[in-house]
Amino acid sequence: MFERPRGGERAVLVHLLLNGFEDEQDCNEFRELAMSAGAACVALVTGRRRAPDPRLFAGAGKADEIREAVRQNEADLVIFDHALSPGQERNLETFLQCRVLDRTGLILDIFAQRARSFEGKLQVELAQLRHLSTRLVRGWTHLERQRGGIGLRGPGETQLETDRRLLADRIRQIRFRLERVDRQREQGRRARRKADLPTVSVVGYTNAGKSTLFNTLTQADVYAANQLFATLDPTLRRLELPGAEPVVLADTVGFISDLPHELVAAFRATLRETCEASLLLHVIDASHPDRNAVIAQVESVLEEIGAAAVPRLQVFNKIDLSGEPPRLERDAGGQVRAVWLSALAETGIDGLTAALAERLCEDTVHGWLRLPPAAARLRARLFGLGAVVAEQNDSAGEWLIEVRTSRGNVDLLQRRYGLRAEWVRSGFELSPV
Repeated sequence: MFERPRGGERAVLVHLLLNGFEDEQDCNEFRELAMSAGAACVALVTGRRRAPDPRLFAGAGKADEIREAVRQNEADLVIFDHALSPGQERNLETFLQCRVLDRTGLILDIFAQRARSFEGKLQVELAQLRHLSTRLVRGWTHLERQRGGIGLRGPGETQLETDRRLLADRIRQIRFRLERVDRQREQGRRARRKADLPTVSVVGYTNAGKSTLFNTLTQADVYAANQLFATLDPTLRRLELPGAEPVVLADTVGFISDLPHELVAAFRATLRETCEASLLLHVIDASHPDRNAVIAQVESVLEEIGAAAVPRLQVFNKIDLSGEPPRLERDAGGQVRAVWLSALAETGIDGLTAALAERLCEDTVHGWLRLPPAAARLRARLFGLGAVVAEQNDSAGEWLIEVRTSRGNVDLLQRRYGLRAEWVRSGFELSPV
Protein backbone atom coordinates (compact mmCIF):
# COMPACT_ATOMS: atom_id res chain seq x y z
CA MET A 1 0.00 0.00 0.00
CA PHE A 2 1.31 3.47 -0.89
CA GLU A 3 1.19 6.69 1.12
CA ARG A 4 -1.57 8.92 -0.23
CA PRO A 5 -0.44 12.45 -1.11
CA ARG A 6 -1.87 15.31 0.93
CA GLY A 7 -2.89 17.28 -2.14
CA GLY A 8 -2.93 16.83 -5.87
CA GLU A 9 -4.98 18.40 -8.64
CA ARG A 10 -3.38 16.84 -11.75
CA ALA A 11 -5.96 14.25 -12.70
CA VAL A 12 -6.34 11.52 -15.31
CA LEU A 13 -10.01 11.07 -16.21
CA VAL A 14 -11.40 7.62 -17.05
CA HIS A 15 -14.68 7.34 -18.94
CA LEU A 16 -15.78 3.89 -20.11
CA LEU A 17 -18.77 3.21 -22.34
CA LEU A 18 -20.62 0.26 -20.87
CA ASN A 19 -23.07 -1.94 -22.81
CA GLY A 20 -21.92 -0.41 -26.10
CA PHE A 21 -23.82 2.89 -25.85
CA GLU A 22 -22.08 5.96 -27.25
CA ASP A 23 -22.48 8.84 -24.84
CA GLU A 24 -20.22 11.74 -25.76
CA GLN A 25 -22.34 14.27 -23.82
CA ASP A 26 -21.77 12.36 -20.58
CA CYS A 27 -18.03 12.55 -21.21
CA ASN A 28 -18.18 16.33 -21.58
CA GLU A 29 -20.24 16.61 -18.42
CA PHE A 30 -17.71 14.45 -16.58
CA ARG A 31 -14.89 16.77 -17.64
CA GLU A 32 -16.89 19.80 -16.40
CA LEU A 33 -17.48 18.04 -13.07
CA ALA A 34 -13.75 17.45 -12.61
CA MET A 35 -12.96 21.07 -13.49
CA SER A 36 -15.67 22.29 -11.08
CA ALA A 37 -13.89 20.36 -8.32
CA GLY A 38 -10.65 22.19 -9.15
CA ALA A 39 -8.87 19.35 -10.96
CA ALA A 40 -6.42 19.99 -13.79
CA CYS A 41 -7.42 17.38 -16.37
CA VAL A 42 -4.12 16.27 -17.91
CA ALA A 43 -5.41 13.18 -19.77
CA LEU A 44 -8.62 11.39 -20.69
CA VAL A 45 -8.75 7.61 -21.05
CA THR A 46 -11.78 6.14 -22.78
CA GLY A 47 -12.82 2.64 -23.70
CA ARG A 48 -15.66 0.15 -24.05
CA ARG A 49 -16.68 -2.77 -21.94
CA ARG A 50 -19.68 -5.04 -21.80
CA ALA A 51 -19.54 -5.15 -18.01
CA PRO A 52 -17.19 -3.82 -15.31
CA ASP A 53 -14.24 -5.99 -14.32
CA PRO A 54 -14.81 -7.28 -10.74
CA ARG A 55 -11.24 -6.49 -9.67
CA LEU A 56 -10.09 -3.36 -11.51
CA PHE A 57 -13.38 -2.20 -13.12
CA ALA A 58 -11.55 -1.27 -16.32
CA GLY A 59 -9.79 -4.61 -16.90
CA ALA A 60 -6.08 -5.38 -16.80
CA GLY A 61 -5.22 -3.99 -20.25
CA LYS A 62 -7.03 -0.69 -19.74
CA ALA A 63 -5.56 -0.41 -16.24
CA ASP A 64 -2.08 -0.61 -17.81
CA GLU A 65 -3.05 2.23 -20.16
CA ILE A 66 -4.27 4.32 -17.22
CA ARG A 67 -1.04 3.66 -15.29
CA GLU A 68 1.01 4.78 -18.29
CA ALA A 69 -1.07 7.97 -18.58
CA VAL A 70 -0.43 8.64 -14.88
CA ARG A 71 3.31 8.15 -15.35
CA GLN A 72 3.63 10.27 -18.50
CA ASN A 73 1.59 13.19 -17.13
CA GLU A 74 2.94 12.97 -13.57
CA ALA A 75 -0.64 12.80 -12.31
CA ASP A 76 -1.41 12.16 -8.66
CA LEU A 77 -5.14 11.46 -9.03
CA VAL A 78 -7.30 9.22 -11.23
CA ILE A 79 -11.03 9.99 -11.42
CA PHE A 80 -13.51 7.41 -12.73
CA ASP A 81 -16.82 8.52 -14.19
CA HIS A 82 -18.44 5.51 -12.53
CA ALA A 83 -19.35 4.25 -9.08
CA LEU A 84 -16.54 2.00 -7.85
CA SER A 85 -16.93 -0.60 -5.15
CA PRO A 86 -14.61 -0.25 -2.13
CA GLY A 87 -12.64 -3.31 -3.30
CA GLN A 88 -12.20 -1.96 -6.83
CA GLU A 89 -11.05 1.40 -5.46
CA ARG A 90 -8.44 -0.22 -3.20
CA ASN A 91 -7.21 -2.52 -5.98
CA LEU A 92 -6.87 0.39 -8.41
CA GLU A 93 -4.95 2.50 -5.88
CA THR A 94 -2.55 -0.36 -5.28
CA PHE A 95 -2.10 -1.01 -9.02
CA LEU A 96 -1.83 2.64 -10.12
CA GLN A 97 0.10 3.83 -7.04
CA CYS A 98 -1.95 7.03 -6.82
CA ARG A 99 -5.21 8.20 -5.34
CA VAL A 100 -8.41 6.99 -7.06
CA LEU A 101 -11.74 8.78 -6.89
CA ASP A 102 -15.08 7.64 -8.31
CA ARG A 103 -18.03 9.73 -9.54
CA THR A 104 -19.73 9.72 -6.15
CA GLY A 105 -16.60 10.93 -4.37
CA LEU A 106 -16.11 13.64 -7.00
CA ILE A 107 -19.65 15.04 -6.58
CA LEU A 108 -19.32 14.88 -2.81
CA ASP A 109 -16.11 16.91 -3.02
CA ILE A 110 -17.84 19.58 -5.13
CA PHE A 111 -20.71 19.75 -2.66
CA ALA A 112 -18.24 20.09 0.23
CA GLN A 113 -16.64 23.10 -1.50
CA ARG A 114 -19.96 24.84 -2.29
CA ALA A 115 -21.93 24.34 0.94
CA ARG A 116 -22.25 27.61 2.83
CA SER A 117 -25.10 27.30 5.33
CA PHE A 118 -25.00 25.31 8.56
CA GLU A 119 -27.63 22.91 7.22
CA GLY A 120 -25.85 22.44 3.91
CA LYS A 121 -22.55 21.64 5.59
CA LEU A 122 -24.25 19.08 7.83
CA GLN A 123 -25.94 17.43 4.85
CA VAL A 124 -22.68 17.19 2.91
CA GLU A 125 -20.80 15.83 5.92
CA LEU A 126 -23.48 13.17 6.46
CA ALA A 127 -23.21 12.08 2.83
CA GLN A 128 -19.40 11.99 3.03
CA LEU A 129 -19.41 9.91 6.21
CA ARG A 130 -21.87 7.43 4.75
CA HIS A 131 -19.65 7.09 1.69
CA LEU A 132 -16.49 6.82 3.80
CA SER A 133 -17.93 4.17 6.13
CA THR A 134 -17.68 1.57 3.35
CA ARG A 135 -14.06 2.45 2.56
CA LEU A 136 -12.23 2.08 5.87
CA VAL A 137 -10.77 -1.37 5.27
CA ARG A 138 -6.96 -1.27 4.93
CA GLY A 139 -6.98 2.45 5.61
CA TRP A 140 -4.53 1.84 8.48
CA THR A 141 -1.73 -0.17 6.87
CA HIS A 142 0.85 0.78 9.53
CA LEU A 143 -1.00 -1.10 12.28
CA GLU A 144 -0.06 -4.66 13.17
CA ARG A 145 -2.59 -7.28 12.08
CA GLN A 146 -3.17 -10.62 13.70
CA ARG A 147 -1.15 -13.36 12.01
CA GLY A 148 -0.38 -16.95 12.92
CA GLY A 149 2.92 -17.93 14.51
CA ILE A 150 4.74 -17.35 17.76
CA GLY A 151 5.40 -13.69 18.43
CA LEU A 152 3.20 -12.53 15.54
CA ARG A 153 -0.14 -12.25 17.33
CA GLY A 154 -0.77 -8.51 17.49
CA PRO A 155 -3.71 -6.43 18.62
CA GLY A 156 -5.39 -6.55 15.19
CA GLU A 157 -7.13 -3.68 13.43
CA THR A 158 -8.24 -1.96 16.64
CA GLN A 159 -7.93 1.49 15.06
CA LEU A 160 -10.28 0.44 12.26
CA GLU A 161 -12.89 -0.63 14.79
CA THR A 162 -12.45 2.66 16.64
CA ASP A 163 -12.92 4.62 13.44
CA ARG A 164 -16.12 2.75 12.65
CA ARG A 165 -17.48 3.54 16.09
CA LEU A 166 -16.52 7.21 15.80
CA LEU A 167 -18.13 7.42 12.37
CA ALA A 168 -21.35 5.89 13.67
CA ASP A 169 -21.42 8.33 16.60
CA ARG A 170 -20.83 11.32 14.33
CA ILE A 171 -23.54 10.17 11.89
CA ARG A 172 -26.03 9.93 14.76
CA GLN A 173 -25.13 13.45 15.90
CA ILE A 174 -25.59 14.91 12.41
CA ARG A 175 -28.91 13.12 11.94
CA PHE A 176 -30.14 14.57 15.23
CA ARG A 177 -29.14 18.09 14.18
CA LEU A 178 -30.73 17.69 10.74
CA GLU A 179 -33.94 16.45 12.32
CA ARG A 180 -34.00 19.62 14.42
CA VAL A 181 -33.47 21.74 11.27
CA ASP A 182 -36.25 19.78 9.54
CA ARG A 183 -38.62 20.54 12.42
CA GLN A 184 -37.81 24.24 12.06
CA ARG A 185 -38.50 24.06 8.33
CA GLU A 186 -41.77 22.26 9.02
CA GLN A 187 -42.84 25.15 11.25
CA GLY A 188 -42.22 27.51 8.33
CA ARG A 189 -44.22 25.26 6.00
CA ARG A 190 -47.13 25.15 8.47
CA ALA A 191 -47.08 28.94 8.72
CA ARG A 192 -47.21 29.25 4.93
CA ARG A 193 -50.08 26.75 4.73
CA LYS A 194 -51.94 28.67 7.43
CA ALA A 195 -51.46 31.90 5.49
CA ASP A 196 -52.53 30.09 2.31
CA LEU A 197 -49.25 30.99 0.58
CA PRO A 198 -48.48 28.51 -2.20
CA THR A 199 -44.88 27.43 -2.74
CA VAL A 200 -43.32 27.29 -6.20
CA SER A 201 -40.11 25.26 -6.28
CA VAL A 202 -37.46 25.84 -8.96
CA VAL A 203 -35.96 22.52 -10.06
CA GLY A 204 -33.85 21.36 -12.97
CA TYR A 205 -30.53 20.02 -14.17
CA THR A 206 -27.44 21.64 -12.75
CA ASN A 207 -26.26 24.73 -14.66
CA ALA A 208 -29.65 25.21 -16.35
CA GLY A 209 -29.87 28.77 -14.98
CA LYS A 210 -32.12 28.20 -11.96
CA SER A 211 -30.38 30.66 -9.63
CA THR A 212 -30.18 33.31 -12.36
CA LEU A 213 -33.91 32.96 -12.96
CA PHE A 214 -34.55 33.06 -9.21
CA ASN A 215 -32.55 36.29 -8.88
CA THR A 216 -34.33 37.86 -11.85
CA LEU A 217 -37.78 37.06 -10.48
CA THR A 218 -37.21 38.00 -6.83
CA GLN A 219 -34.32 40.54 -7.04
CA ALA A 220 -32.35 38.25 -4.73
CA ASP A 221 -28.57 37.94 -4.64
CA VAL A 222 -28.17 34.15 -4.73
CA TYR A 223 -24.75 33.17 -6.09
CA ALA A 224 -25.01 32.22 -9.78
CA ALA A 225 -22.19 31.13 -12.09
CA ASN A 226 -21.68 29.16 -15.28
CA GLN A 227 -20.55 25.99 -13.49
CA LEU A 228 -22.02 22.78 -12.18
CA PHE A 229 -23.56 22.96 -8.70
CA ALA A 230 -22.85 26.68 -8.28
CA THR A 231 -25.35 26.84 -5.40
CA LEU A 232 -26.46 24.18 -2.94
CA ASP A 233 -28.24 25.91 -0.08
CA PRO A 234 -32.01 26.38 -0.53
CA THR A 235 -33.31 29.96 -0.60
CA LEU A 236 -36.93 31.12 -0.22
CA ARG A 237 -38.26 34.51 -1.32
CA ARG A 238 -41.69 36.10 -1.66
CA LEU A 239 -42.78 36.68 -5.27
CA GLU A 240 -45.59 39.08 -6.21
CA LEU A 241 -47.67 37.98 -9.21
CA PRO A 242 -49.88 40.19 -11.44
CA GLY A 243 -53.57 39.71 -10.64
CA ALA A 244 -52.91 36.90 -8.15
CA GLU A 245 -51.89 36.27 -4.58
CA PRO A 246 -48.15 36.30 -3.77
CA VAL A 247 -46.25 33.01 -3.66
CA VAL A 248 -43.10 31.70 -2.01
CA LEU A 249 -40.41 30.88 -4.57
CA ALA A 250 -37.85 28.25 -3.51
CA ASP A 251 -34.48 27.77 -5.21
CA THR A 252 -33.16 24.21 -4.77
CA VAL A 253 -30.06 22.18 -5.52
CA GLY A 254 -29.56 21.15 -9.14
CA PHE A 255 -29.90 17.55 -10.31
CA ILE A 256 -27.50 15.48 -12.37
CA SER A 257 -27.43 12.05 -13.95
CA ASP A 258 -26.45 9.25 -11.54
CA LEU A 259 -26.99 11.49 -8.52
CA PRO A 260 -25.37 9.65 -5.58
CA HIS A 261 -27.87 8.00 -3.28
CA GLU A 262 -25.91 9.34 -0.30
CA LEU A 263 -26.75 12.87 -1.41
CA VAL A 264 -30.42 12.09 -2.03
CA ALA A 265 -30.67 10.66 1.50
CA ALA A 266 -28.70 13.49 3.13
CA PHE A 267 -30.63 16.27 1.35
CA ARG A 268 -34.02 14.70 2.12
CA ALA A 269 -35.03 17.61 4.38
CA THR A 270 -34.11 20.19 1.73
CA LEU A 271 -35.86 18.28 -1.04
CA ARG A 272 -39.10 18.26 0.96
CA GLU A 273 -39.61 21.84 -0.27
CA THR A 274 -39.87 20.29 -3.73
CA CYS A 275 -42.15 17.43 -2.70
CA GLU A 276 -44.63 19.70 -0.89
CA ALA A 277 -44.67 22.54 -3.45
CA SER A 278 -47.87 23.64 -5.17
CA LEU A 279 -46.06 23.89 -8.51
CA LEU A 280 -42.63 22.98 -9.89
CA LEU A 281 -40.78 25.28 -12.29
CA HIS A 282 -38.71 22.80 -14.29
CA VAL A 283 -35.91 24.97 -15.71
CA ILE A 284 -34.39 23.49 -18.90
CA ASP A 285 -31.35 24.67 -20.85
CA ALA A 286 -32.86 25.34 -24.28
CA SER A 287 -29.37 25.36 -25.84
CA HIS A 288 -28.42 21.91 -24.50
CA PRO A 289 -27.66 19.53 -27.42
CA ASP A 290 -29.50 16.64 -25.74
CA ARG A 291 -32.11 18.38 -23.67
CA ASN A 292 -34.66 15.53 -23.93
CA ALA A 293 -32.25 13.20 -22.13
CA VAL A 294 -31.63 15.88 -19.50
CA ILE A 295 -35.39 16.29 -18.98
CA ALA A 296 -35.69 12.53 -18.51
CA GLN A 297 -32.89 12.58 -15.90
CA VAL A 298 -34.63 15.31 -13.89
CA GLU A 299 -37.96 13.45 -14.06
CA SER A 300 -36.19 10.33 -12.80
CA VAL A 301 -34.77 12.18 -9.77
CA LEU A 302 -38.15 13.80 -9.03
CA GLU A 303 -39.72 10.36 -8.99
CA GLU A 304 -36.97 9.09 -6.69
CA ILE A 305 -37.56 11.85 -4.12
CA GLY A 306 -41.34 11.45 -4.24
CA ALA A 307 -42.27 14.56 -6.25
CA ALA A 308 -43.59 12.84 -9.37
CA ALA A 309 -47.20 13.91 -8.71
CA VAL A 310 -46.48 17.64 -8.22
CA PRO A 311 -47.75 19.77 -11.17
CA ARG A 312 -45.05 21.07 -13.55
CA LEU A 313 -44.44 24.16 -15.63
CA GLN A 314 -41.52 23.77 -18.01
CA VAL A 315 -39.26 26.83 -18.40
CA PHE A 316 -36.92 26.70 -21.40
CA ASN A 317 -34.11 29.06 -20.41
CA LYS A 318 -31.12 30.46 -22.36
CA ILE A 319 -33.04 31.22 -25.57
CA ASP A 320 -30.42 33.92 -26.18
CA LEU A 321 -28.05 31.01 -26.96
CA SER A 322 -30.49 28.78 -28.82
CA GLY A 323 -32.04 31.51 -31.00
CA GLU A 324 -35.63 30.69 -29.99
CA PRO A 325 -38.15 33.54 -29.56
CA PRO A 326 -39.84 34.14 -26.18
CA ARG A 327 -43.29 32.55 -26.10
CA LEU A 328 -45.86 30.50 -24.20
CA GLU A 329 -46.88 26.98 -25.19
CA ARG A 330 -50.28 25.55 -24.27
CA ASP A 331 -51.62 22.02 -24.23
CA ALA A 332 -54.82 20.77 -25.89
CA GLY A 333 -56.89 22.00 -22.94
CA GLY A 334 -55.51 25.55 -23.21
CA GLN A 335 -53.35 25.32 -20.08
CA VAL A 336 -49.84 26.84 -20.18
CA ARG A 337 -47.35 23.96 -20.17
CA ALA A 338 -44.08 25.67 -21.22
CA VAL A 339 -42.47 29.12 -21.22
CA TRP A 340 -39.48 30.10 -23.39
CA LEU A 341 -37.29 32.87 -21.96
CA SER A 342 -33.79 34.09 -21.11
CA ALA A 343 -33.19 34.77 -17.43
CA LEU A 344 -29.83 36.43 -18.09
CA ALA A 345 -31.16 38.79 -20.80
CA GLU A 346 -34.49 39.16 -18.89
CA THR A 347 -36.44 38.27 -22.01
CA GLY A 348 -39.82 36.60 -21.60
CA ILE A 349 -39.94 37.10 -17.81
CA ASP A 350 -43.35 38.81 -18.00
CA GLY A 351 -44.70 35.76 -19.80
CA LEU A 352 -43.49 33.53 -16.99
CA THR A 353 -45.08 35.62 -14.22
CA ALA A 354 -48.35 35.71 -16.17
CA ALA A 355 -48.20 31.93 -16.67
CA LEU A 356 -47.55 31.44 -12.93
CA ALA A 357 -50.52 33.63 -12.03
CA GLU A 358 -52.72 31.73 -14.48
CA ARG A 359 -51.65 28.29 -13.25
CA LEU A 360 -51.98 29.17 -9.57
CA CYS A 361 -55.31 30.98 -10.01
CA GLU A 362 -56.85 27.81 -11.46
CA ASP A 363 -57.20 26.61 -7.86
CA THR A 364 -58.22 30.01 -6.46
CA VAL A 365 -61.77 31.20 -5.86
CA HIS A 366 -62.82 34.81 -5.33
CA GLY A 367 -66.21 35.85 -4.02
CA TRP A 368 -68.38 37.55 -1.38
CA LEU A 369 -69.91 36.20 1.81
CA ARG A 370 -72.55 37.75 4.11
CA LEU A 371 -72.02 36.31 7.56
CA PRO A 372 -74.39 36.71 10.52
CA PRO A 373 -73.08 37.43 14.03
CA ALA A 374 -73.45 33.72 14.85
CA ALA A 375 -70.69 32.94 12.29
CA ALA A 376 -67.99 34.78 14.23
CA ARG A 377 -65.90 31.59 14.45
CA LEU A 378 -65.96 31.20 10.66
CA ARG A 379 -65.04 34.86 10.22
CA ALA A 380 -62.06 34.46 12.56
CA ARG A 381 -60.87 31.45 10.58
CA LEU A 382 -61.08 33.41 7.31
CA PHE A 383 -58.79 36.04 8.81
CA GLY A 384 -56.52 33.29 10.14
CA LEU A 385 -56.13 31.89 6.63
CA GLY A 386 -55.32 35.35 5.24
CA ALA A 387 -58.29 34.96 2.88
CA VAL A 388 -60.05 38.28 3.64
CA VAL A 389 -59.55 40.99 1.00
CA ALA A 390 -62.09 43.51 2.33
CA GLU A 391 -64.85 43.71 4.92
CA GLN A 392 -67.92 45.87 5.50
CA ASN A 393 -70.49 45.98 8.34
CA ASP A 394 -74.19 46.73 8.02
CA SER A 395 -76.72 48.01 10.55
CA ALA A 396 -77.93 44.47 11.35
CA GLY A 397 -74.49 43.51 12.59
CA GLU A 398 -73.71 41.23 9.63
CA TRP A 399 -70.37 41.17 7.86
CA LEU A 400 -70.04 41.50 4.07
CA ILE A 401 -66.62 39.95 3.38
CA GLU A 402 -64.63 39.76 0.13
CA VAL A 403 -62.71 36.47 0.15
CA ARG A 404 -59.89 35.09 -2.02
CA THR A 405 -58.60 31.61 -1.17
CA SER A 406 -58.06 28.11 -2.55
CA ARG A 407 -60.84 25.63 -3.33
CA GLY A 408 -59.37 23.31 -0.72
CA ASN A 409 -59.86 25.98 1.95
CA VAL A 410 -63.47 26.51 0.86
CA ASP A 411 -64.14 22.78 1.32
CA LEU A 412 -62.41 22.91 4.73
CA LEU A 413 -64.53 25.88 5.83
CA GLN A 414 -67.67 24.11 4.72
CA ARG A 415 -66.86 20.87 6.56
CA ARG A 416 -65.37 22.21 9.79
CA TYR A 417 -66.79 25.70 10.24
CA GLY A 418 -70.30 25.36 8.85
CA LEU A 419 -70.07 27.58 5.77
CA ARG A 420 -73.63 27.63 4.39
CA ALA A 421 -74.92 28.21 0.88
CA GLU A 422 -77.32 30.97 2.06
CA TRP A 423 -74.32 33.03 3.19
CA VAL A 424 -72.76 33.04 -0.30
CA ARG A 425 -73.42 36.17 -2.33
CA SER A 426 -71.20 35.40 -5.35
CA GLY A 427 -68.14 33.48 -6.52
CA PHE A 428 -68.40 30.29 -4.43
CA GLU A 429 -69.78 26.89 -5.35
CA LEU A 430 -70.20 24.74 -2.26
CA SER A 431 -70.06 20.96 -2.43
CA PRO A 432 -73.34 19.12 -1.76
CA VAL A 433 -73.59 18.02 1.86
